[in-house]
Amino acid sequence: MVPEYSIPPKKVIQEEIAAQEQIDILEERALQEQTATYKGTIVPEKPTPSCPSGVFPAHKKDGTPYYRSSITYRGKHISLGSYQNAHTAHSAYLLASRLLNEKNTPLAGCTVDDHPSLGGELPFEKWVCLLNFRDNGIYCHTPIYLQNRFFLYYLAPSAPLKFDADDLFYYMRRKIMQRGGHLFVSDYGMQVSILSRYGIHSHAVAGRDYRFVNGDPLDYRYSNIEIINHYHGVTKRLHRGHDIFTARIHINGNYLIGRYLSEAEAAIAYNKAADYLNRKGFTKNYPRNYIEELSEREYAKLYAAIRIGRKIRDYPDKINLSCN
Repeated sequence: MVPEYSIPPKKVIQEEIAAQEQIDILEERALQEQTATYKGTIVPEKPTPSCPSGVFPAHKKDGTPYYRSSITYRGKHISLGSYQNAHTAHSAYLLASRLLNEKNTPLAGCTVDDHPSLGGELPFEKWVCLLNFRDNGIYCHTPIYLQNRFFLYYLAPSAPLKFDADDLFYYMRRKIMQRGGHLFVSDYGMQVSILSRYGIHSHAVAGRDYRFVNGDPLDYRYSNIEIINHYHGVTKRLHRGHDIFTARIHINGNYLIGRYLSEAEAAIAYNKAADYLNRKGFTKNYPRNYIEELSEREYAKLYAAIRIGRKIRDYPDKINLSCN
């Protein structure tokens, strides 16, 4: 049975992010001090006419002036972005104010899809954040819009990612980035693939090692992710009505280790081949498979009994002969 998820109560979410409010304030102060600092000294602000509501001047490190726009809604101070002139920054403030406060106007019933025609000076990501805050009462720092039992994360206007409500706290403060078709977040200074949250190993291939049950590659709800191959170097295929698990390891190309009747045996065979190559002087840091369902004694027994292919056993000697 597919588990049902529900959005946690607003009170729980607000308590969870309350601890972050003080951090937000400190970060804002640090940013203001940083942007006013140039060559180790504080750049004096030039006399300027009073800025309109929601706008204040700032300077980059090289002394270039710019304007920051922000708004306060339901007790939450929200940065709207940085702009080259005060007029544009004020336009963003006015639009955000109308979006959040006005009723019985076109903006009152607008959605994410209305950004091209109504978004004006507001960046798309900020448009999503404000709409979610207005409609659902929860402010997220990332472009998230809550739905019933799941939420949408807008990497692009026409291609939102779907996630279960259980992942809300994780993604509401972590920006998803994309490079070469891979999706990842920055977590404690490291680039972490979002697939790792499902137990999918690095270098896994969609359609071979895992699949999207409903065929939608943007749907990352847990019920829609099916892992086919759980371990490094192991693939499953059907042969005469039975599952056969093939283990391969990459040296200079993929080398066959062997074919086995169980996934655990194939995973252990991969570990054994990696251990053998490292003992023979190969310095590549092969990942090791951890088989959770086996005890230490069971693992050792299978490890001793499993044989690896002759090509793997002979490869180090072949390399040594070619070098002599």
